[in-house]
Amino acid sequence: MTQVGQDTLGTRSTMTVGGREVAYYSLRKAGEKFGDVSRLPFSMKVLLENMLRFEDGGFTVSTDDIKAIVEWQNNPVTGDEIQYRPARVLMQDFTGVPCVVDLAAMRDAIKALGGDTKKINPQVPVHLVIDHSVMVDEFGHPKAFEKNVELEYARNAERYDFLKWGAQSFENFKAVPPGTGICHQVNLEHIARCVWSSEDPDGKMVAYPDTCVGTDSHTTMVNGLGVLGWGVGGIEAEAAMLGQPISMLVPEVVGFRFTGKLAEGVTATDLVLTCTQMLRAKGVVGRFVEYFGDGLSTLSLADRATLANMAPEYGATCGFFGIDDKTLDYLRLTGRPEDEIALVEAYAREQGFWIDPTRDPVFTDTLELDLSTVVPSLAGPKRPQDKVALPEVDELFNGDLRSVYKKDAPVRTEVNGRDHDIGDGDVVIAAITSCTNTSNPDVLIAAGLVAKKAHEKGLKPKPWVKTSLAPGSQVVTDYLEKSGLQDHLDAMGFDLVGYGCTTCIGNSGPLAEPISNAINGNDIVAASVLSGNRNFEGRVSPDVRANFLASPPLVVAYALKGTVTEDITETAIGTATDGSEVFLKDIWPTSQEIADIRSGSIDRQMFEARYADVYKGDEHWQKIDVTPSDTYQWRAGSTYVANPPYFEGMDMTPAPIGDIVDARPLAVLGDSVTTDHISPAGSIKEDSPAGQYLKEHQVAKADFNSYGSRRGNHEVMMRGTFANIRIRNEMVPGIEGGMTKYNGEVMPIYDAAMKHKEDGTQLVVVAGKEYGTGSSRDWAAKGTILLGVRAVIVESFERIHRSNLVGMGVLPLQFKDGDSRESLGLTGEDSFTIKGIAGLKPRQDVEIEVKRADGSSFTFTALCRIDTANEMEYYMNGGILHYVLRKLAA
Repeated sequence: MTQVGQDTLGTRSTMTVGGREVAYYSLRKAGEKFGDVSRLPFSMKVLLENMLRFEDGGFTVSTDDIKAIVEWQNNPVTGDEIQYRPARVLMQDFTGVPCVVDLAAMRDAIKALGGDTKKINPQVPVHLVIDHSVMVDEFGHPKAFEKNVELEYARNAERYDFLKWGAQSFENFKAVPPGTGICHQVNLEHIARCVWSSEDPDGKMVAYPDTCVGTDSHTTMVNGLGVLGWGVGGIEAEAAMLGQPISMLVPEVVGFRFTGKLAEGVTATDLVLTCTQMLRAKGVVGRFVEYFGDGLSTLSLADRATLANMAPEYGATCGFFGIDDKTLDYLRLTGRPEDEIALVEAYAREQGFWIDPTRDPVFTDTLELDLSTVVPSLAGPKRPQDKVALPEVDELFNGDLRSVYKKDAPVRTEVNGRDHDIGDGDVVIAAITSCTNTSNPDVLIAAGLVAKKAHEKGLKPKPWVKTSLAPGSQVVTDYLEKSGLQDHLDAMGFDLVGYGCTTCIGNSGPLAEPISNAINGNDIVAASVLSGNRNFEGRVSPDVRANFLASPPLVVAYALKGTVTEDITETAIGTATDGSEVFLKDIWPTSQEIADIRSGSIDRQMFEARYADVYKGDEHWQKIDVTPSDTYQWRAGSTYVANPPYFEGMDMTPAPIGDIVDARPLAVLGDSVTTDHISPAGSIKEDSPAGQYLKEHQVAKADFNSYGSRRGNHEVMMRGTFANIRIRNEMVPGIEGGMTKYNGEVMPIYDAAMKHKEDGTQLVVVAGKEYGTGSSRDWAAKGTILLGVRAVIVESFERIHRSNLVGMGVLPLQFKDGDSRESLGLTGEDSFTIKGIAGLKPRQDVEIEVKRADGSSFTFTALCRIDTANEMEYYMNGGILHYVLRKLAA
């Protein structure tokens, strides 16, 4: 059942589609009252409809909010605060487990406060897709998928029991079992509707734009289908589930015009890497991006989804597309019911969501790209926005070897027990992985064709390369098998390893021990090439330091080539069985070859069959036997799922927030500190605080699993905060990894934080630009508060992490007027005092007093990055969950 407001403006109307009458909130009628809305960007029209539908006399949405969006066309900048309610919430298991843990803990807490546990239930549809837990342990053989699934269930039995309990104990909550696909592709192919409909309290059917927020930053992929969605932290998603609006500022919208057409041999991956570089240079953090122009008609729906997917990499809240015939064709192909498709078309045309190439919307700013100028590219070796043209990859790496990796000359060494050597720049991981590309049939068919042509010439991957194929959907397997391409991929080592996020999130699994020993024993800078969206340091594999994003066909090509130290466009990638040299151009497919296979290998019946019973799961899932209950029976001693401490001693009235006095830095960090740096997702080192904790709880090293899999246990996760193997704390120069100083002694950050806690010392973190880039990882904020950090002072924040910090009761502060930790000379020896916190206002200036070790002091001004009144309420309550819990309990 959908909530609706008071409809003060009388915009509620009806339309008849397929003999069925549905209500909707008319943008045309809003325009008649406030002015023409036809040139609003499509994404702004979605927000306008949301305001019309939930207008409630000003309690959360007023007519002034509606007027502000209509008048945005005259002054298209950010400013006014609005309360936005998405239609639904999407989660994956890494971020979903802590959400369900929090909901279970909130049921315990509301019971302790005398409230009704049934109030802790999602008020909107929630879909959790289990896709982040499969690891590439087995690869390169026909049984790899089966073996990896068995290992996945063995490792994650506690988590999967817990998630199945959640699916049976919470209303409006569905879990898609492991082995189905990546959450964003399942969203694109099955869950999303473009136009959602549900009954209002009077039993009338209401149609409205499909919108969602997700606990994964790549929720944005569904914008390619005309569904407004973006990533939020788990705590913000929980509030949305429980009926709370998302407080946000009316966004700026940057228009990205496409002209022309992609050249022969250029892929959607090349396009998105180009756009990512351009948009990062433009600066779109916190903004919406919307694509328009004549060039749109040349891009498939899958191409659009690829572009929308990487919005987090270019820093935008979303990358949105309108609706057109290609949208309808995709809905039809993927098995959506015809009556739903008819509603999408009728609604989109009536409400102005239909793409009109003759009429450009108004934008805050624009940039333009002639698609014909895009060239084959990679991105790396450390950031997704660092695009490099394919012929220049070798020059980049060879230059970096000296300037970045501090090596005078490349190293090669024999591999013990193997008949080959290994050296700097050798590709040890080649992975077709992640949501960005495995939703796109053209690039996967292209990869299969490269494999076919290589197989026919007798080529093989280099023996040091770990190859893997992890599609985002079971349908991918269907069309690769129907076309015969999977046999050729298997011959090149790209056997199916699982349906999930594998290598892109650090679940690449271990390298063969001789390879790993050779790399680490000789300081070799090994490389990976993956068709993913993230290549941050320490993410893909602890053994690999140079990571490049590439299209799936280039992943296959680099597996054959085996190195990034030579120009893959000019030098041979292998030798054929007849002794001739084989070059990339000899095995690269044409656009026509790809199109022919696509048209003959993909059909609607594949999607209908695969999604017919998507929540049933395989025999492993069906054997999990749980009993639904109002509250969860926490297992004593569990190292996977534990009752978090957030609500301990909580009263109905929040205690005043005290000043920060003489706080010491826990870490002083540089630019582009990612949520991976703050809260790693990959492997757990044996000698780390988290590893020590697991060993103390009788967990063998082989069963450590990953940080991501243990996000339901706060004891593990707080020990893993700032524990990334590549993080560099300026308090301990020359040391890589999660270390800091306590009273002059170097030690792990967790250990120092606990000593400061014993001393009663408050803590801050100081950093540079783009703090918190990357995944929507709520544990980056949860771990921060649990370590005792009261404030984070940086030059700039990424959108989701700033919101997460507020949601956990951490004060985000931003340097002003060109100040930085460097210009002010801030060090780990300073202490920080911030007064007047109880009277803080959104975005006010804050005076920070700094005391030096020699007794001198000075002050500087920072901007409070609590941006809205709602956020301030959350902060003053100790966090968003405390605010919601008190409201529900009352």
